[in-house]
Amino acid sequence: MRMGTALKRRAVRYLVGQAHRPRGAVGWANGWMFALRPSNRRRNVWAVGLLEVGPADRVLEIGFGPGIAVAALAARAHGGVVFGVDHSRAMVRHAARRNAAAVRAGRVRLRCAPVEGLPDFGGPLDAVLAVNSAGFWPDPVARLAELRGLLRAGGRVALVSQPRCPGATRATTARAAGELREMLTRAGFTGVRVETLELDPPAACARHRPGLR
Repeated sequence: MRMGTALKRRAVRYLVGQAHRPRGAVGWANGWMFALRPSNRRRNVWAVGLLEVGPADRVLEIGFGPGIAVAALAARAHGGVVFGVDHSRAMVRHAARRNAAAVRAGRVRLRCAPVEGLPDFGGPLDAVLAVNSAGFWPDPVARLAELRGLLRAGGRVALVSQPRCPGATRATTARAAGELREMLTRAGFTGVRVETLELDPPAACARHRPGLR
């Protein structure tokens, strides 16, 4: 009995680790699963819409996964640049394939890097997006403070969470939203607003845009 429990715990740890940093054949398969799940596509496109990205914007997505939001961002910022960082090489390959034309044109630039080791983006950013990744960051408040320093005056940031833990409910999403709002506030962002998308469970977006009340 103890052996079965130990194996189950090991399997759960493995799956959680794969969700955090997909790798190998299982990570590649996870990328396809993430991309094909309808709720993931709705959540990402919704989040991009909340960022109000303009044609010439320079945008960063942290933890871009299979590149769904990257594609939506690039469609809006068709005269700008979409940067992406993800610490999973499997996800970089997925996103690069999904956005191959924009990558070749230089409008999408993807890097395998952790949030605590961001590359130089060559100038200020107009917007930053993170979907279901901020909860995995080491010292997220410090990371958000660093990102605030990379934004131009009037820049926007959006943090999205759709809890994927077993038994997640509307209450789970509400707690996650509160945590995202608190992290942004502690990092120095003001006027933080929370929006909700009705999925199962709901997705929440805590966003900062100057002028929001």
